[in-house]
Amino acid sequence: MEMKILVTNDDGVFSEGLRILAQKMGVLGEVYIVAPDRERSAAAHSLTLHRPLRVEEISPRVYAVDGTPVDCVNLAVYGILRVHPDLVVSGINKGPNLGEDVVYSGTVSAAFEAAFLGIPAFAISLASRKDFKYQVAANFALKAAKHIVQGRLPKETFLNINVPNLEEDEIRPCKITRQGKRVFGDAVVEKVDPRGKKYYWIGGEDQGFQEIDGTDFHAIANHHISMTPLCVDLTNSSAVRALEAWEL
Repeated sequence: MEMKILVTNDDGVFSEGLRILAQKMGVLGEVYIVAPDRERSAAAHSLTLHRPLRVEEISPRVYAVDGTPVDCVNLAVYGILRVHPDLVVSGINKGPNLGEDVVYSGTVSAAFEAAFLGIPAFAISLASRKDFKYQVAANFALKAAKHIVQGRLPKETFLNINVPNLEEDEIRPCKITRQGKRVFGDAVVEKVDPRGKKYYWIGGEDQGFQEIDGTDFHAIANHHISMTPLCVDLTNSSAVRALEAWEL
């Protein structure tokens, strides 16, 4: 039986990165695209519960959902495909998902949701804000996918992959990394509208990252592909013994 592969993202169903990724995954099996009908960046692990969701079939095996990336994974598995796909790939994201980004990213959350449902998954992002070299990232996505479908991904693990926005021959070998840490400026910017009322932008200026070897930031800064294994179980196991000593 031909493999079924679900491709999604948070940039929307018409994103060029999504289209190129889906074409590349077609080498491995039958590809279904189920993605938001518009950009849903920073949707995190949001699930829509307060209203019904609508789905539009754009073309054969391509569906637009008026919800979040996590909604898309759930609708694909339980409503559209009605079976668990063999692999879920989320991306190719326009911009990096490094360090703390994994908490907010809709792209990463879609892969997280798939892993939560027991489906092998990874998210892939291009570390740039313009002139995206999607084909380079798609080529690496195929390499990663081939390893995963061979059963080489540890249980309850999904991958967060970031690719430098460079030509293939300029990229250094892939590094297995851990989450790094950003250095942020003020997180909230206060402004005044023409009527004299205050309004706010959340998200301060990015001031770089902590220079720590072995992190996703360090790998990307040195032109390596970063591949960070993330775990479905969020328990901090190393803290259990310390907490057991509390007199509660």
